[in-house]
Amino acid sequence: MSVEENERIIIPDENGEEHLFELLFKFNIDETDNSYICLVPVEQIDSDEAEVYAFRYEDDDNDDVNDIKLFPIESDEEWDTVEEMINTLVENEDLNK
Repeated sequence: MSVEENERIIIPDENGEEHLFELLFKFNIDETDNSYICLVPVEQIDSDEAEVYAFRYEDDDNDDVNDIKLFPIESDEEWDTVEEMINTLVENEDLNK
C-alpha cells in the first residue's frame, strides 16, 4: 500500500543517534502473515540513488507509524519475497504517475 501523506519515523542507530526516515510502503505478505515497511532516509528522498530500508514490523492495530516495532529481515528467502513485493509496488506506482 502506498501512503498518501508523507509519514515519517525516527529510528535510532546502534550509537543512539536518531535518523529521520520517510515511509514509502507498508504491505503484508499473506503466505507468511508478516507485515513489512520500506523507508528511505529523508535526506535522500529526491536522490536517484536513495537507499531503501526494509523491515518486518508489528503494530498495536493502530495506524500510528511511530508505535510500531521493527525487526530485521534475516533470511535470504524472506529478502527475496520482500524484494519481489517492493519491485511490484514500485512498478505499479510508476504506472500510476
